[in-house]
Amino acid sequence: MARKPAAAYPFSSSPGSSSARPPQPNTNLNALRIPVTPERRPGAPSPSSATTTSAASSASRNPFLTPSPGTASASPSPAQAGRSTATNRPYGTASAANSSTHLMPPSAASSTASLVSSSGSSLRPQPTSGNTPRAALSAPPLNTSSKSATTAPPSISDKFSLSPDPSLWGGNLSLSDREADDYLHNPDPKRDRKNDRGGTMFTARGIVNLGCLFIMAAGLIALFAGYPIISFFTTTHQSTQGGYNLGGINQTGQVPEITGALGLIDVQTPAASKSHTGWMDQSTYDLVFSDEFNVEGRSFYPGDDPYWEAVNLHYWETNNLEWYDPSAITTTGGNLKIWLNKTENHDLNYMGGMMSTWNKFCFTGGYIEVSVSLPGDPTVWGLWPAIWTMGNLGRAGYGASLDGMWPYTYESCDVGTLANQTQNGGPPDALTTGDPDWNGALSFLPGQRLSACTCAGEDHPGPQDSSGNFVGRAAPEIDILEAQVYQSTRTGAVSQSVQMAPFNAYWQYTNTSNADFQIYNAEITEANGYLGGVYQQAASSVSITNQNCYSGHQSGETGCFAVYGFEYEPGDSGYITWINNGQPAWTVYAPALGPDANTGIAQRPIPTEPMYILANLGISENFGAIDYAELVFPVYLLIDYVRVYQKQGSTNIGCDPADHPTAQYIQNHIDAYSNWNLTTFDDFAAVSGSTWPKNKLIDTC
Repeated sequence: MARKPAAAYPFSSSPGSSSARPPQPNTNLNALRIPVTPERRPGAPSPSSATTTSAASSASRNPFLTPSPGTASASPSPAQAGRSTATNRPYGTASAANSSTHLMPPSAASSTASLVSSSGSSLRPQPTSGNTPRAALSAPPLNTSSKSATTAPPSISDKFSLSPDPSLWGGNLSLSDREADDYLHNPDPKRDRKNDRGGTMFTARGIVNLGCLFIMAAGLIALFAGYPIISFFTTTHQSTQGGYNLGGINQTGQVPEITGALGLIDVQTPAASKSHTGWMDQSTYDLVFSDEFNVEGRSFYPGDDPYWEAVNLHYWETNNLEWYDPSAITTTGGNLKIWLNKTENHDLNYMGGMMSTWNKFCFTGGYIEVSVSLPGDPTVWGLWPAIWTMGNLGRAGYGASLDGMWPYTYESCDVGTLANQTQNGGPPDALTTGDPDWNGALSFLPGQRLSACTCAGEDHPGPQDSSGNFVGRAAPEIDILEAQVYQSTRTGAVSQSVQMAPFNAYWQYTNTSNADFQIYNAEITEANGYLGGVYQQAASSVSITNQNCYSGHQSGETGCFAVYGFEYEPGDSGYITWINNGQPAWTVYAPALGPDANTGIAQRPIPTEPMYILANLGISENFGAIDYAELVFPVYLLIDYVRVYQKQGSTNIGCDPADHPTAQYIQNHIDAYSNWNLTTFDDFAAVSGSTWPKNKLIDTC
């Protein structure tokens, strides 16, 4: 290995530059000692025998120094030439018993005077001739005092320092010295060609590798592509069956994931309650919707529930004294709880709740049943709890959607579709058989907005009959119950009715007993003396309730619930049968709503519209007198469950059925259904540009 010239060492100076001074790192000369490798120049005298013997002795103790076999005092063999003969001690140190000349050959020792000043107190690099051995330039400093030489204790750096020359480390650097693994580092064109290009991947290892990759790829494809496709075709998807929101979007644009207890049929509905025997013909009815309200703390704010939504408004249509707020409705103890309290809200003195399944769940025909504990005490009057249904084309509380829609149930084209049920000053009974306070006027309704008389091409949801005429559409009402109190006897009761338009003279429907209507227990149920007014006609009866099933009973909350409901068959030959305390109360048949020649109207069918469900608790003098002194607030309407059944093979649920569509019309008039401040259709028309559809009886089509 080539060695660096002397000029590369820090204590050498270039010839002729005696003024050059190196850094003065340490004045302790012994601390500056570095290992010295003795070497001889050609022709130089051999070291003394003592030196040789010392070197051999040192070699016997130092693994880096190997003496010639058999002779401890012999001169170094050629293989040992140039190796250090220092004794086995830390690098850079010398034995105090040995002369410093033992650390270098005589030629080097004789040259040390050029490196040491006369005083011997400091080391100065001196210019040297080109013949000065390199060992002399790198030799450790010598103690030239007359006293015995002493050696300073080695420093940490002395113990672990190595010469920058690898040849001084004691290893064999000869290229002829082969090691066992040298062949791995030597290029071999023939061998490399065979290994690099002459192989094949069709080995056991290669096949296993490719097989593993194939299995991994197949698994990933099956997971991210196969599984979604397979699950799409094998999963049973719930049908909307015409429902606008059922499985679709709600008013807030959210898409509900309808699973578990929030499915059409509540998973907690008892198995025995999943079928029903019809009240009228003993037919088997299947459960199509149920809500047991067993999930604690449900919220009915818009978007929180897939079927029910609470309103946030004042129900001005009936001059209610309360504000309806969604916070007044929740579920607790396995029941739906709607409360009414004397709480100031929106400048009103009371706050109650109303919620519905409008545009989310509707049904046409069948049987609806609710289990209820009525609010307050049956001896105190003034509350107005109600559970009822309405056609989906009208949204309760939103006047613009109801104007010209409620409470019509009419599919004929005649004077009954016109405002006030009059045309050209008649018929006379429409002007004289009504409310005396209004000069005998029978109706103040604006006319049926979506009637069978609507001109072709006008704004109408359809459908059209075989002759191309529109089918009359509206928002009729059937009440499951409206609770009241017989003041004379302080007895709780419920009114169960159907609201309709256009009206009979005197609002009197045909009431031939057992032919047009039937009361099943006259001791409990009687025909309602209220028949209607300028805004509605009602076929109604009043039944005494189970007096224990009130949540604010004077004896305390009893935990008693009574079953109410109605079963109905839509159409011109249909019927409605109401249930009170789990038993039939009364029935009205379609002929009771038949034609009336006196007012010029035709048959009003049992409602054929898809009906949604409502429940509310309010207070209003429009419904009757209020006993302010004895009412105790808050009061609660509790509903244990709501269940809807339909005849086997006649399922018809959803708010947008093909024969009575509603979705597109609602979407086209969404402000009328979402802004309760628009109280009439004219208000909606003013902001939307819509117009009242033309009627062929009075308009040019």
